[in-house]
Amino acid sequence: MTLAGWVHSRRDLGGLIFVDVRDREGRTQTVFDPSDLSRELFEQAAALRSECVVCVTGKVRPRPAGTNNPKIATGEIEVAASGLEVLNMAEVLPFPVDDPEVASKVNEELRLQYRYLDLRRPEMARNLRLRSKVATATRVFMDEQGFLEVETPILFKSTPEGAREFLVPNRRDPGTFYALPQSPQQFKQILMVGGVERYYQLARCFRDEDQRADRQLEFTQIDIEMSFIEREDIYQLIEGLLKRIWKVALDMEIATPFKRLSFEEAINRYGIDKPDTRFGMELVDFTEEFRGSGFKVFSGAIAAGGVVKAINAKGMANATQGQMDTMTEHAKSFGARGLAFIKVEGGEWKSPIVKFFNENEKVALTRKLMIEEGDLILFAADQWLTASEILGKIRLYCADVLKAQGKLNIPANRFDFLWVVDFPLLSFDKEQNRWYSSHHPFTAPVASDIPLLKTEPKKVRGQHYDIVVNGVELGGGSIRIHQPDVQKTVFEDVLQIPPEETKVRFGYMLDAFRYGAPPHGGIALGFDRLNAILCGTPSIRDVIAFPKTAKGVDLMTETPTPVSARQLRDLHIDVKAPPKGPQT
Repeated sequence: MTLAGWVHSRRDLGGLIFVDVRDREGRTQTVFDPSDLSRELFEQAAALRSECVVCVTGKVRPRPAGTNNPKIATGEIEVAASGLEVLNMAEVLPFPVDDPEVASKVNEELRLQYRYLDLRRPEMARNLRLRSKVATATRVFMDEQGFLEVETPILFKSTPEGAREFLVPNRRDPGTFYALPQSPQQFKQILMVGGVERYYQLARCFRDEDQRADRQLEFTQIDIEMSFIEREDIYQLIEGLLKRIWKVALDMEIATPFKRLSFEEAINRYGIDKPDTRFGMELVDFTEEFRGSGFKVFSGAIAAGGVVKAINAKGMANATQGQMDTMTEHAKSFGARGLAFIKVEGGEWKSPIVKFFNENEKVALTRKLMIEEGDLILFAADQWLTASEILGKIRLYCADVLKAQGKLNIPANRFDFLWVVDFPLLSFDKEQNRWYSSHHPFTAPVASDIPLLKTEPKKVRGQHYDIVVNGVELGGGSIRIHQPDVQKTVFEDVLQIPPEETKVRFGYMLDAFRYGAPPHGGIALGFDRLNAILCGTPSIRDVIAFPKTAKGVDLMTETPTPVSARQLRDLHIDVKAPPKGPQT
């Protein structure tokens, strides 16, 4: 047989040269025996180094007894080389790609600078292969369900109500701009008006936002829209799609239907609208127990319309001062003045606040939190949402600490899927003194709540849903508004967008709805996030072939870069960037 690939490793043992040849499918051991080869060919093999590109010809034979390598697929055989062609020599690498432990510790910026080398690592090859399989599985499943794959434009119009956009200057009409789409939201709804009925796309999206481990300037969505449906149809479709993806990618059966939690219940129990339900440590409400408490921080918060909540971080009474400081900072980031706590050690409740509690309050805490030796009780007293979010963030931090200590074990192959539903349609911006869309302005209110839009907007529920797994939001969507009068009310009366601005930004959509828009709804799943979960990596950079750094830079191509004066002149752009370098 003939093997072509890269030299993964070369070993000189007892007069024999062993060369492992690697391609994207794996690696195979080849053996160069000087007694069977010409001196020239053997010396050529001896001169090989890591990552040279070679073509080795020889006969396949079983490895000698006791030399099998169960760690690789070809570990029971080897190729006795009879020919060698060196297709390309490689210079000394800036970092090794043949040792997973060493390579994983290489500075990420160096890996991104030499991404073409990083991609040769078996771990990266596996990630890209799995991503391709997931894309194919998605297309096959959606085709089976009667969906059409439709591409929507990359050059769009500016709709600045969402994240910051990337603008593209239009040379043909100076002073006008395209925008790169944050999502195909408006086009997918227009496709429904156009009678497509079932649309999907692996869509490229662009948002000029600050980077995180799970966020890039450009990313991919599985974008879906359907006509003549209700929320239950979306739930059934996505559960079927994820069931197929998990089977293809991990050969794992996931149970359907998924659990459902209302937004209110998710916040009440977990302090977050994308809860990780693989462990307990749920929030417990003590508002009634502390309504008349002698501890004025608690009773005062309740008198102001707030709540008192607590969690029991079991086994964390030995938390270090640094860990307590971190949790206190989490609380302060939401506006709290500090963090009330109780450490249960040596049969005692150790805390400066315990002296303010009466016996009934202590009994209630013990009973509802099941307090035992070694526990750490953490409190939040504030308005409902703030108190819940404080403990929600601390809950996740405590879980990380307990996992590191070996006190909380979550199997790597456990996936807890759930739908979060019944979100409030609107949120209130105190600074601007107006309502804004919790999801986006095309989300339909629950039909029975429409009369409340003008009178009690905070009570209006949206037909919005999020799909969550293991504390990660995989995607979200909604049933859309398809009646022009309801959409106009939301734009102008509720969101207070002036009619002329509504016309400029969304006029073509409102016009389209006047010509018979079907009821419709959809969802978008984060394709990069989905693959990161399947690959078991916390960063989506590990499942994207050519990602950017946290500063939005492609280190390999050294992008972004300045452009020539002529290019700027053709675009009628005058750059007024601050001068770089030391100033005199």
